[in-house]
Amino acid sequence: MAKVKYYYDSETLSYRKIELRKRDKFRKMFVFLLASILLGALMVFGLYQFIEPPKQKVMQRELENMKLHYELLDKKMNQAVGVLDELQTRDNNIYRTYFEANPISEEQRKAGFGGVNRYKSLEGFNNSDMIIDVTKNLDILSKQLYIQSKSLDEIIELAEGKEKMLASIPAIQPVSKEDLTRMASGYGWRSDPFTKARKMHKGMDFTSPKGTPIYATGNGKVIRADNRASGFGKHIRIDHGFGYVTLYAHLSKYNVKKGKKVKRGDLIGYVGSTGRSKGPHLHYEVRYNGRAINPINFYYGDLSPEEFQEMLKTASQEGQSYD
Repeated sequence: MAKVKYYYDSETLSYRKIELRKRDKFRKMFVFLLASILLGALMVFGLYQFIEPPKQKVMQRELENMKLHYELLDKKMNQAVGVLDELQTRDNNIYRTYFEANPISEEQRKAGFGGVNRYKSLEGFNNSDMIIDVTKNLDILSKQLYIQSKSLDEIIELAEGKEKMLASIPAIQPVSKEDLTRMASGYGWRSDPFTKARKMHKGMDFTSPKGTPIYATGNGKVIRADNRASGFGKHIRIDHGFGYVTLYAHLSKYNVKKGKKVKRGDLIGYVGSTGRSKGPHLHYEVRYNGRAINPINFYYGDLSPEEFQEMLKTASQEGQSYD
């Protein structure tokens, strides 16, 4: 029950009940509500300092999780940089050296990004330094990976060219060792079998019975298979590319035609004695950029060191050639 308040009336010498006007009642109620609201706000603010709301707790947890992932990413990036550094070293010192390509300079590999501030849009956040740092490292790593990728593309192209070149360059004897009677004459100054005068012999003569198989000494394309060259009789010429052409002369018959592509070891013809010849044999030449060179340097594919030394000794002896 609400308390009733009285006041002493000196005129009537009695206590009279205090009657509140409606305006006074409203004022008191308003003051009470205002005080209640203020008190409630103070209590909520005080509790907020000690108790985090659920949404903020979730955001804080996500932030901590992001920092953890950043540390793991940074660790993995450092590992990737280490692997890339090793690959770059091997690329310059092994791969590019082997294929006779110029190494890529350190300045080119490690070059930064010039011009305007690329990371201005990432500034102004609580963790801007962290975000800019990881973005910059990723950009540098991406650029180095691109350069290395282009380098490996070049190495693959060089390797394919090297493989093709190694398969094309003459590398075996044109007559099988089992079918060979003897190596009759080597490259150099020899006595002409018809005039007896000293004459430059631009190939090697292999004596074998008529009909002995003759093999292509490297991959290439037959550019001639005819008897229209003076002195060679029936002969074949193969263009191996890379400046190399081989010639096989005095054949008894052909096994290929002009324009045919051949591989090393393919049967191309048979030993004979056509043209300017003293007997059945194969005259074999290797030409590089149009100039005849010593074929003895192109038998590394099927001769042992001992056999090569024996052939070198025989080829160096001056005597009479067979053509």
